[in-house]
Amino acid sequence: MISRRRSARRQVEATELNITAFMNLMVILVPFLLITAVFSQRAILELNVPGASSEPADTPVETMQLEITVREARIDVGDRNGGLISSISKVDGEYDLDRLSAKLREVKQLNPEKLDCTLLLEADIEYDTIIQVMDTLRVVVEVTDSGEIKRYDLFPDISMGDATQVGGA
Repeated sequence: MISRRRSARRQVEATELNITAFMNLMVILVPFLLITAVFSQRAILELNVPGASSEPADTPVETMQLEITVREARIDVGDRNGGLISSISKVDGEYDLDRLSAKLREVKQLNPEKLDCTLLLEADIEYDTIIQVMDTLRVVVEVTDSGEIKRYDLFPDISMGDATQVGGA
């Protein structure tokens, strides 16, 4: 009786898996993904994150350390060692990036060798605002009378951090 069960199991044919529908899906899906992948491009902006310093802690720092603080109501331009340089309030609910650019050009004229700055952000600042401020920090684009476009680097080495709350807010 045992031999009959074994022989009966051996006589059952293996069924084939029908993958035609799956192959049809792949024939359509693969070219679609390849075509749409061409249009998705990513831009990467390299940021410098401050690391551990090899200098002794008691070394006096006399150079300017530019800090741009983006707050809900304004943008503060300051020197970590010297204090607040300028406070640029919003105009009609928008950050005044033209005024920020003008102030940064003044700072650059006083410190032409300076390439780095720190961007400090309050908690609820929109991503688009962060990118616009970073673009303003990095370059100045000027159009001359002859229509020529000139680009000048301001502070391309940007470090980011969290802004401290003002007045317990």
